[in-house]
Amino acid sequence: MVASTPYSTNLERLKAAQKPSRGTAAYGRYVNRPMGRVVAASAHTVGMTPNAATLISALLSASGIAVLALARPSWLTGLAVAVLLAAGYVMDSVDGQLARLRSQRSVRGEWLDHTVDCVKTSSLHLAVAISWFRFPPVHSRAALLVPLLFAVVSAVTYFGLILMPYLREKAPSPRAEREAAPLAPENRWRRWLILPTDYGFLCWTFVLVGAPLVFFWLYLALAVLCTLMLAAALLKWWRELGALDAAASRQSVPSA
Repeated sequence: MVASTPYSTNLERLKAAQKPSRGTAAYGRYVNRPMGRVVAASAHTVGMTPNAATLISALLSASGIAVLALARPSWLTGLAVAVLLAAGYVMDSVDGQLARLRSQRSVRGEWLDHTVDCVKTSSLHLAVAISWFRFPPVHSRAALLVPLLFAVVSAVTYFGLILMPYLREKAPSPRAEREAAPLAPENRWRRWLILPTDYGFLCWTFVLVGAPLVFFWLYLALAVLCTLMLAAALLKWWRELGALDAAASRQSVPSA
């Protein structure tokens, strides 16, 4: 049992123990993480565990996905979906912040968090496909291919983001050497340019479900942008892994 501490103390501890924001899109950086920090500071005062936060996140996300798939598109439906998904995303940030407050790192909790994220990442787009099958936004069944493509792109993107840190860590090049290598300055515009790939940004686009044609074109644009960004990321990752393989080969060759 972890003793609870006052809200103000929790908040100060979290402000000093945040993950690096480098590479994070603007919504996650300026909205979701700060909100998650506030909720986590409050949740810790009542003894909430990280796994409980993950399960609440899963329940909120699943509710939003179910409303999207089952309810007739309307402004009320769109608002409900957006709020439920965004709230689930906040709780997805809360679990990690609670773990830092409690000084507890659980591989089972990490597995649960990633599994929930994987399920919601794919099923959200399948819910769009179900909704469009029941209430077509345009007079073409080919439109159903858009959320199916988006589901694949989202799943592959998520898999890559989870796998790449593991492969970097596994690379035989000396860890100290990798950590000592200076990072190039982060482009200040990148956080905004990658905003279309941010799950939180996607959550709030569902507010437009009540205007089916507007939502269709916005969703299509996001699908195209995310596909192009995934293609760029795959190329970058392939080159990076090739460089790690080359470095490992040089280390394995005995010097003359």
